[in-house]
Amino acid sequence: QVQLVESGGGLVQAGGSLRLSCAASGRTSSSYAMGWFRQAPGKEREFVAAISRSGDTTYYADSVKGRFTISRDNAKNTVYLQMNSLKPGDTAVYYCAARSTTGWAILSRQYDYWGQGTQVTVSS
Repeated sequence: QVQLVESGGGLVQAGGSLRLSCAASGRTSSSYAMGWFRQAPGKEREFVAAISRSGDTTYYADSVKGRFTISRDNAKNTVYLQMNSLKPGDTAVYYCAARSTTGWAILSRQYDYWGQGTQVTVSS
């Protein structure tokens, strides 16, 4: 098993940047493909970005492509989400998730472990 803890959320103005971190403990994160999801109030959880176990492939939702970058440092058991050019529509609780396989996935049900989430609020 793996435990996931997100950090780095906060309040930022539109156009600003934040970097989220997801620290894994227990079984090393290099055993898992990882993803970021988000959930805004009153909305369903949605896919944001994903990265393969080795880090060689990534995938993004159209809404964040070109603005967000997912990366990982397996030596530190940490996955990152660099968020630039933030918009008010990016306001949500952001969750990282892990799945016990090599490749990434975009459906939340394909992930086995979840963090508790970190709040990101973008003001206009």
